[in-house]
Amino acid sequence: MRAILLVLTLFTALTAHAEVSLPAIISHHMVLQKSASVPLWGHADPGESVSVALNGQTVTTTGSADGKWRVFLDLENSPIGPFELTVQGKNQLVITDVVVGEVWLAGGQSNMAWSLRDGEKCAAETLASPSPHVREFTVTLVSSAEPLDDCKGVWKVASPNTVGAFSAVGYYFARMMSKEIGVPVGIINTAWSGTPIEGWMSDAALDASPDLKAGKEKRIAVFDQHPAKRQAFAQAFAKWARDTSREDSSAAAAAPLAAPEISPEGWSPVKLPGELPGSGVFWLRRTVDLPPGAANGGVNLILGAFDGFDQVYWNGELLVATDWKDFPGSGYERRPPLYLVRNGNAREGENTISLRVYAPWGPVRFNGPLRLGNVDLAGEWLLRNEKEFPPLNPAALANAPRPPQVLPSLAERPSALFNGVMNPLSHYGLRGFLWYQGESNVPRAWQYRTAFPLFIADLRQRWGRGDLPFYFCQLAEFQQKSATPGESAWAELREAQTTALKMPNTGQAILLGTGEAADIHPRNKKDVGERLARLALAKTYGQAIPFSGPVFASAHRDGKTIRVKFTHADGGIVAAPLSATHDLRSAAGETAPLTRNSPGSELEGFALCGSDKKWHWADAKIDRDLVIVSSPHVPSPVAVRYAWADNPTGNLTNASGLPAGPFRSDELPARTLDLKY
Repeated sequence: MRAILLVLTLFTALTAHAEVSLPAIISHHMVLQKSASVPLWGHADPGESVSVALNGQTVTTTGSADGKWRVFLDLENSPIGPFELTVQGKNQLVITDVVVGEVWLAGGQSNMAWSLRDGEKCAAETLASPSPHVREFTVTLVSSAEPLDDCKGVWKVASPNTVGAFSAVGYYFARMMSKEIGVPVGIINTAWSGTPIEGWMSDAALDASPDLKAGKEKRIAVFDQHPAKRQAFAQAFAKWARDTSREDSSAAAAAPLAAPEISPEGWSPVKLPGELPGSGVFWLRRTVDLPPGAANGGVNLILGAFDGFDQVYWNGELLVATDWKDFPGSGYERRPPLYLVRNGNAREGENTISLRVYAPWGPVRFNGPLRLGNVDLAGEWLLRNEKEFPPLNPAALANAPRPPQVLPSLAERPSALFNGVMNPLSHYGLRGFLWYQGESNVPRAWQYRTAFPLFIADLRQRWGRGDLPFYFCQLAEFQQKSATPGESAWAELREAQTTALKMPNTGQAILLGTGEAADIHPRNKKDVGERLARLALAKTYGQAIPFSGPVFASAHRDGKTIRVKFTHADGGIVAAPLSATHDLRSAAGETAPLTRNSPGSELEGFALCGSDKKWHWADAKIDRDLVIVSSPHVPSPVAVRYAWADNPTGNLTNASGLPAGPFRSDELPARTLDLKY
């Protein structure tokens, strides 16, 4: 019997290895790059003959000793298609609806990931979705400690049924590009919310900087040591809870208390933020009304931090749970202060939020904030005591085990995103990269000057071309507007992004004018995608169109003024009209009055300082191709800044309506200078 099983096992293994295979990205509806050398690859038995055919062109190879194969197609003069791609080994694979055009990888954080359905005018854009000439491959996001060979994902053709899930920035870019150049445009969507640049960099790229290498090694040690620390805590806590009669009861048995409709008997009012009485297991609940449209794209639920474990229910369904026993899953160390309630769960009208709180150490204090989207949840909640614990003596409380330091998301492990997302794609033929990222690096903005160019250079090397176009978005406005000029970490990050323009074949889309004070995810993605498209059309495809707003060139003192010169003043420098309001959160229709810092000035957003290094708002006017800046508070100016703030107000554009980016002529020490990875 064992011999039969062994034969069957060997036969199964041989059969599995005998079939030629392809990575996920080489699949139905894909867009192949219009180029003279387009790679296609997969797995096959060592020595197995593999042929690849497309539109009358056939190339052959054999499987290598490690079971891999690769061929190159010449698609430089190929028509668009669609075609069938046939891969023949010991088996045959047929990939249908293959088109030839332009392929761009779109990566970064949540603003690149933000879907079309969650952006402005999504209904109209969905109904007006383009032809099959716009396609997207959305990578299933996986972080990995080691480089992976393949990823998961599917190509989708833009249609009213699919386009809502596309990256909004990628969609607007691809739509404009396809219209202008007349070929299919494929977007490979790799964006991942809340991710720092260091996660997207390979080990080699991080090791190229001593500071980044040191930070990498420190963080990897945290990840590697955490399982043992977490296991030790779980064992110690279990014993302590048993010895002090503070074990949790079964959450499942009490789950009916989370139901949207229950009897009010046994519940009493409690004010939050505030402290729950004693220690034990408690239930909290509250109903909240969502107005029409408030849940479109989901709504953020913010519960703040507290000292305990919880289960969060939304309309009776478990949303998320923390559990001291849950190891190595999403236990205590992963309790976020913010949850996204998807619009499939959130509904217009009345919704019920229920929390089950296990408080083993003592009274639990909710310090806030407590919010559901724009709805303030502070105030009266209902409280029910499921289980009371006996009082703790001081010695038992002092000996209570505490969880180890909060472990970052696996997506924050150094190189984990490169390994899980980028490396599997690094053979695929591209025209270039689109990038919208940096929000997670604002606290270390100065170091981004080092990390970002290393990242760009490494990606180009991985794709085998040191000159692949790389076009990126400068961060939009965010946070409250400042009444006084001064230092800004967001401005320093924008400046760090700008320094990458020293690298060849790079371009920056300035996003000033698209941001929102109270929402890090501004809904205007159309301007973002189209500004990126302008860069590509002009710099990669040679179209004679404006692609940049005015760019700071020099500043010279002239008596009591500073005269500023610009490049890219296409059609002349312009003072664009300023709105009477600015966006706080466009998804909720929230705006605020726009207060002018220099009410009598033609241009807004300029500041001057003298030798005392104290900044003052300044008047600025256009004089042909110059901007003349002055201030009665700075009779002897030494430096000038423009739009240097978290959420700047500025109206300097060129005749094409493209905005100038923030700049400074000084070299004063940055706020983030000494903050390292």
